[in-house]
Amino acid sequence: MPLMESLAQLEVLCEKLYNSRDSAERAHAESTLKCFSENSDYISQCQYILDNASTPYALMLASTSLVKQVSDRSLSLQLRLDIRNYVMNYLAARGPKLQNFVTGSLIQLACRITKFGWFDDDRFREIFKEATDFLALASQDHYLIGLKILNSLVAEMNQANSAMPLTLHRKIATSFKDQFLVQIFQISLTSLHQLKIEVPDDIRSVPLSLALRCLSFDFVGSPVDESSEEFGTVQLPASWRPLLQDPSTVQIFFDYYKSTETSVSKEALECLVRLASVRRSLFAEDPARSQFLSHLMSGTREILQTGQGLGHHDNYHEFCRLLGRFKVNYQLSELLNVEFYGEWIGLVAEFTTKSLLSWEWASNSVYYLLSLWSRLVTSVPYLKGDTPSLLDETVPKITEGFITSRMNYVQASIADNSSDIDNPLDNAEGLQDQLESLPYLCRFQYESCSRFIINIMEPLLQAYMARSRLPTAGDLAELSVIEGQITWMVHIIAAILKIRQTVGCSQDSQELFDAELAARVLQLINITDTGVHAQRYQELSKQRLDRAILIFVQNFRRSYVGDQAVHSAKQLYSRLSELLGLTDHLVLLNVIVGKIATNLKCYAECEDVIDHTLSLFLELASGYMTGKLLLKLDSTKFIIANHSRENFPFLGEYRYVRSRTNFYYILGSLVFMEDGPVKFRSFMEPLLQVAVSLEASADAAFQTDVVKYAFTGLMRDLRGITMATNSRRTYSLLFDWLYPSRMPLLLRAISLCTDEPEVTTPLLKFMAEFVLNKAQRLTFDSSSPNGILLFREISKLIVAYGSRVLLLPNGTDIYASKYKGMWISLTVLSRALCGNYVNFGVFELYGDRALADALDISLKMVLSIPLSDLLTFKKLSKAYYGYMEVLFNNHITISSVLNLDTSTFVHIVSSLESGLKGLDTGISTQCASAIDSLSAFYFNNITAGDNPPSPAALNLARHIGEFPNLFPQILKTLFEIIIFEDAGNQWSLSRPILSLIMISEQMFSDLRAQILASQPVDQQQRLSQCFDKLMTDVTRSLEPKNRDRFTQNLTTFRHDFRMK
Repeated sequence: MPLMESLAQLEVLCEKLYNSRDSAERAHAESTLKCFSENSDYISQCQYILDNASTPYALMLASTSLVKQVSDRSLSLQLRLDIRNYVMNYLAARGPKLQNFVTGSLIQLACRITKFGWFDDDRFREIFKEATDFLALASQDHYLIGLKILNSLVAEMNQANSAMPLTLHRKIATSFKDQFLVQIFQISLTSLHQLKIEVPDDIRSVPLSLALRCLSFDFVGSPVDESSEEFGTVQLPASWRPLLQDPSTVQIFFDYYKSTETSVSKEALECLVRLASVRRSLFAEDPARSQFLSHLMSGTREILQTGQGLGHHDNYHEFCRLLGRFKVNYQLSELLNVEFYGEWIGLVAEFTTKSLLSWEWASNSVYYLLSLWSRLVTSVPYLKGDTPSLLDETVPKITEGFITSRMNYVQASIADNSSDIDNPLDNAEGLQDQLESLPYLCRFQYESCSRFIINIMEPLLQAYMARSRLPTAGDLAELSVIEGQITWMVHIIAAILKIRQTVGCSQDSQELFDAELAARVLQLINITDTGVHAQRYQELSKQRLDRAILIFVQNFRRSYVGDQAVHSAKQLYSRLSELLGLTDHLVLLNVIVGKIATNLKCYAECEDVIDHTLSLFLELASGYMTGKLLLKLDSTKFIIANHSRENFPFLGEYRYVRSRTNFYYILGSLVFMEDGPVKFRSFMEPLLQVAVSLEASADAAFQTDVVKYAFTGLMRDLRGITMATNSRRTYSLLFDWLYPSRMPLLLRAISLCTDEPEVTTPLLKFMAEFVLNKAQRLTFDSSSPNGILLFREISKLIVAYGSRVLLLPNGTDIYASKYKGMWISLTVLSRALCGNYVNFGVFELYGDRALADALDISLKMVLSIPLSDLLTFKKLSKAYYGYMEVLFNNHITISSVLNLDTSTFVHIVSSLESGLKGLDTGISTQCASAIDSLSAFYFNNITAGDNPPSPAALNLARHIGEFPNLFPQILKTLFEIIIFEDAGNQWSLSRPILSLIMISEQMFSDLRAQILASQPVDQQQRLSQCFDKLMTDVTRSLEPKNRDRFTQNLTTFRHDFRMK
């Protein structure tokens, strides 16, 4: 950028950058001003702007630009110290007069420099003393700036930065924690006491925010998931013990909660949540822990008595979290020992009951309350002593309150027409959270709870059955209420049956109560698909009910249907036999599969129900015992014998294409459980008819939607069946069905519809599954040519597709039109090349071009894709690098890569280097493997080769001769990754490093000198010794033992090199 004509011009640009509503104007300003953050020559100009600019936006530009500059870590030590000293003096002189956002940015700059220079010079650590100097000044503005510096410093130290290795970040954070964090927390407490009276809330929030930052620090190097509200125990160091044993520490946060507005009181509660989560072992003696617990319970008791602040939702939510932490960190016996436990537990029970009945408040917070109660009741069996826990009185009321609240919620939501908007029954994750703790509460007093549930359920079932007998649905709103309430009850029963743990109840009694509840839902299954209800599959309330029934069946099956179910659940089946005539799990399975068949027949309009139904069907078919039982059922035999769109309309809907594959995977799994080609051929008959019909179609017909949909459906069906073949026997059945009679249809379709991804994608995905040798299913007899014949068909398909897709113009969505088909083609070829069922030497021996043509066209496809696109599209990247790994590892001597011209060869190898630098560890490992194979081939055939080099070796030598920097550049990249990054695949990266070092010791010596020269002078001698140790006991060979020894040395080298 040319020198600014005037400061005024820059201020105008900054105004546009931060305030303009015109995106083009903002982009121009950003482009013009980016030099300030990218070029270190502009650092002095940033200082000039800070000294002389009159607008806050110009100051903001200078500050943010300097933050980016110092994050680069390439600035000299003295320059960073100068910037740091200038910023601290600037804040002292002009800080009180600056806008808050400018002050915040300058403070961030000072803290970023401090962190990045923490181990470089002790002067960086003086920021703590300088911040406390701000606190000592008489000005309130300076006092707040000092607190903000400490707040930003704690945040900066706790936050990992992409420009800094994670291990270095942890070392700095640990050093800061040990040296300053407890002092900063003490300052926050002192400030809270000083600012407690007659100070505006926006000022009070500053020390409170600082305290929360300190308590939220990552003390043990395991950062919490920021997307989750949950966190584990707060691992405060022992040096914090005196602060926490001081009663005023907890009390100050309760005082701030009571005396401030919502934004501040919420932060006070957040601090209390973390204090309630402090590790138990911090308190050396039980009395100290009991006193701390008593203080927390006393504070929450007062809030429960007055209800102060709980009218604000944020406060209410945090208070629920605080209550939830009591049983996470403390034992029930410890709670009982608190003098006023009885009063406290009564208040918590009352609060919980009110919360459950106020669903507009409780929807996201009730989880914490129910979690508290579930943990309390599960602790009862371990309780010693005679002190009453009072849970027998309170828990049943809470359980009944929850169930009643769900019933009331349904009525209220129907009344105000909000039942279809944000309905909790549609949020599977939220529903699971709500119901996660309920089973423990229900089973605590299981007899009374089950009776309460049955008393609610019976009238609902009778009303629902009465509706089914009417000629019309009648009042739809009333019916929706009944269905909604039944749906909640089914979910509740499903949650109870998921957990078989119980307190104070025998196993037999438990089974009887389970049977009573399960019988109501099993009875419901018969009602839902009869009478008027059989015409209501398009209704949302009906779909929710059927989803709930499916969840119930899944949970019930896991508990009571299986190998030992009949023997271990005699009481349950005895009671079910009395109530419904279900004598054992075979009869029960027939009911379940009947429901599955009904759903698949009737729900052509609801994808969610179809997917859930298939998920249940797959679960049943996947179990060895249940799978065998399914084959005995008439309902299963019907599905296997009649799997056409006439019987299951969802197969005719385009949106169910994924479900279609899953459906045939399940059916295939069941068919293959029994030996017999006759049964298999009978099962495949409907698919055979479709295939024969397609083969008889004219070429022009493949452009019609009817034929295209029939073909893609066939491919998806076959893919599902192929997925189910997991043995040589089952795969042979399918292979004989397909080859050779069906293969011409595939070749014809891919030739006619190359430009239509909706046709080619299912075909190629089927082939990718068909050629995958999982579980060694592609194992043919020694006299069988099937492996070679299969690869010839693969080659024909890949060549036909590749030669045509390369001629297609690039559309607006190039990924969908070209790249997707290309990456699947590469996957097909990769799986075939490494499947170990083809002797590829046969092709060249007998002059067969199948292998050569497939490799040629695949290379043409990958070379047509720009490297930027290869790296942008994740699936394309994985397929490309996976293919390159197979090519270089298994087929380097016969592959077409070494026969390419040098520039193209270098482009491919450079793409491997780009893959090494990527963030995906899997891709990096594949690239390392490919490079290792290439460099090992060079070493074995050229560097250390005794025999005359092969044509492939001569080609490789020619490429390297024309581009001698290729291997040195890759070796440099590998060393940079090992030294400066936290690579999770160090073992894989060590392999190519040794191979490259073996090629040329001079190349390694030059790189060593280059790396040492880039390091500080005072470190060079130590680092040189690290390089010396790297090659200790390593010989000039690529034998496995030598490789392992080098890998061990490299691990030591990396550790020693990175030490400060």
